Amino acid sequence: MACLPGSAQWRGSLEALLRHPGPLWVYGETGTGVSAVSAWLAAQRGTGLLDDAERLEPAVLESWIAAHPGAVLGSHLGPAGPVLAHCLPFRLRALQDDPGCVPRCLAAMAAEEGIQGTLPPALGALPCPGNLRGLRNRLVRWKLLGQLPEDLDPDALPLETEDLAANLHVLERILLHRALRRSYGNRVEAAGRLGVSRRQLYLLIARHGDPVRGELPSSPGPKRLNKAAHVDRGSVAK
Repeated sequence: MACLPGSAQWRGSLEALLRHPGPLWVYGETGTGVSAVSAWLAAQRGTGLLDDAERLEPAVLESWIAAHPGAVLGSHLGPAGPVLAHCLPFRLRALQDDPGCVPRCLAAMAAEEGIQGTLPPALGALPCPGNLRGLRNRLVRWKLLGQLPEDLDPDALPLETEDLAANLHVLERILLHRALRRSYGNRVEAAGRLGVSRRQLYLLIARHGDPVRGELPSSPGPKRLNKAAHVDRGSVAK
């Protein structure tokens, strides 16, 4: 709890939260510890717990709150509508809101993972997709695979031509391979990271290969890329 983003500001309010007679609405971005903090508060208060509260319809949610006075509700959205009148909101901060907590979080996670010694500064670089969850994933990947967060600086991309189709092809490959590595080859997770369907993911893998499973590309790529390559070769010939 002491390592969570923003804890220096709200730690002194925990006693008041525990004594509050009404329901608590704990919310924050994905990976900020909403489920863990909600469970801790519910256990300390000896009350009910409802995680992912935003998934319930408003009428169902109100009925649940009425049946569980003093309960703790966890959500990735802030309370709205009539619920706001019933619940005391408690927002958890993201890493981006409290950069100073990153070293403390990394140190605590490293101790839990049995990692000793100095950690590479790149592990604590912001922004960190996934917040605390993403930070732990970075640490575990570094521990198991020696991988550090990748820098997608546009000026550092391997772009050999000004052709848009060719550059999009390069960027597509970089993002695909990064998603596959970050998900340890789990293709369902990789598809979720990229925001594509599983079918689209397999088309991308056919086009660019899979570095985790060692699969080489099996498709020549889109026609626009072949056309761009043909035009480029023609320019060189001239």
